[in-house]
Amino acid sequence: MKSKELFPGIFSRNAVAYSSRLNGLMQRGEARGRQRVIELVDARPGMRILDLACGPGNLSRRLAALVSPGGELVGVDLAPGMVEVARAAGIPSARFEVMDIEKLACDDGSFDAATCGHGLQFAGDLGQALREARRVLRAGGRLAASVPLSDDGNTVWRDLDAVIDRWLPPAPRAIDQQPTRATVGDPIALRQAALDAGFRSAQVELVEEAVRWESAEQLVSMFASWWDCAARIEGVDAERRDGFLEEATVALKREHPGPIETTGRNHVLLAEA
Repeated sequence: MKSKELFPGIFSRNAVAYSSRLNGLMQRGEARGRQRVIELVDARPGMRILDLACGPGNLSRRLAALVSPGGELVGVDLAPGMVEVARAAGIPSARFEVMDIEKLACDDGSFDAATCGHGLQFAGDLGQALREARRVLRAGGRLAASVPLSDDGNTVWRDLDAVIDRWLPPAPRAIDQQPTRATVGDPIALRQAALDAGFRSAQVELVEEAVRWESAEQLVSMFASWWDCAARIEGVDAERRDGFLEEATVALKREHPGPIETTGRNHVLLAEA
């Protein structure tokens, strides 16, 4: 199964939970990768910004406030469920469309800037997505994008993974994902991909972030809605699902009593057209 066949459905079915989790992270200032995107794009009143793979509009909301008055935020995502949640939020100075970031239905040079918060890693053809972003930007426009990096060394995720593997089937994999994941995980390769797409300059920085969870119960309930875990849960019956959630909570509470802190890393790309 290819990326465009796999991810839109998973994200649509979990859009509400995804929005709730991410909104909490952003309100507490813990989504540092995405926050850095906002800083780098330098949004100002009157600008027209394209938010690629906008999801339920968590990043879009903040950008729309910065371009008002006189500006516009256009959010696009291939998951209809995500776009539905974003539209329902009624964000001023923003509109949302179901659209493929590898084939944007937008005119050349029609945006002052483009953003992407944790979406480029799902592109089946990263080079094409970057070329499309470059095409719709005016000369001198900026693309700022954050992509999460794997953090296998975090003991919390190791403890959860051990339970997941006992209870749930393997996560579905997109057959066209390996090249994209390899590129976004390598800062040199990611920078070169932006240059190859036609950007005149590009740089990639590492942004670390820490997230505080109130309890094991809260972390497990939120983790169950993350796309890879959610996709695995969808394939089991209610009894097995409940068994997994119970054991995961017990395992985390045993090793990490009280509040839990997890750490993450992001590559943040800034490319100028």
